Amino acid sequence: MKKTSVIILSGVVILFLVSWLVKGASLSGEENPYLQGFLTTFAAFLTLAVFSFLYRDNPFYKFAEHLFVGASAAYWMTLGFWQTLVKKLIPKLSDGLANFFEVPTEEHSYWYFLPVILGLLLLMRLSKKGGWLSRWPLAFIVGYTAGINFVGYLRSDFVKQVSSTFVPLLIDWQGVGHFFSNFSLAIDGQFVMMLANVVIFVGVLCGLVYFFFSKEHTGLFGTASRVGIWILMITFGASFGYTVMGRISLLVGRLTFLFKDWLGLIS
Repeated sequence: MKKTSVIILSGVVILFLVSWLVKGASLSGEENPYLQGFLTTFAAFLTLAVFSFLYRDNPFYKFAEHLFVGASAAYWMTLGFWQTLVKKLIPKLSDGLANFFEVPTEEHSYWYFLPVILGLLLLMRLSKKGGWLSRWPLAFIVGYTAGINFVGYLRSDFVKQVSSTFVPLLIDWQGVGHFFSNFSLAIDGQFVMMLANVVIFVGVLCGLVYFFFSKEHTGLFGTASRVGIWILMITFGASFGYTVMGRISLLVGRLTFLFKDWLGLIS
């Protein structure tokens, strides 16, 4: 097993070096061609390493996974240091530190020492004896985030969705004659807009009926419940399809990179 692993690793290294040299030679007209060739080859290697998980879990996939997670963590840590600590906190605490990091100073406030203290207490998580101190800032973060998100989700996922269902079933209604004389299937036409509002009204009503379990779903009530099931399934299917389309676009992007930027098989 170890011999097979060595052979596979050697083959991958040889292919990587050959691809690097060939790609660098093909970019001879550009600045630093072999550096660009190395970056393109390395990106292609990481893409293929992730795709190799389709076969089974393997060291190449684990390498790409760990590299991605580590690089992402380092990037966000660096971004948080410069954008949060240096840009927003330090100018409010010390003119000397602000001048050291070359950021404009702001009016000082002792209240900003509170997040500094909480941040230091959060680092006590690394200590075995003082780990219990990290629970206080963690509880503050969880409680504050829950409170802020509760208001946001209440507005976006409840109030706005409920208010959006209160739609007029008759839009710009001026009589039957005016309706048929100006009949149009345009997307912004009166008929299509009225039909859309009717679908919203019926869909919301039937969806609520499906979740009403205090009455047996028979007769007209059962028909509305079955319509509600169809509405829910169509909604879930459309949402799932939209998600799949997003993932497919990522796949197309990586395949385009492999066949165009790396192999040069398509123009």
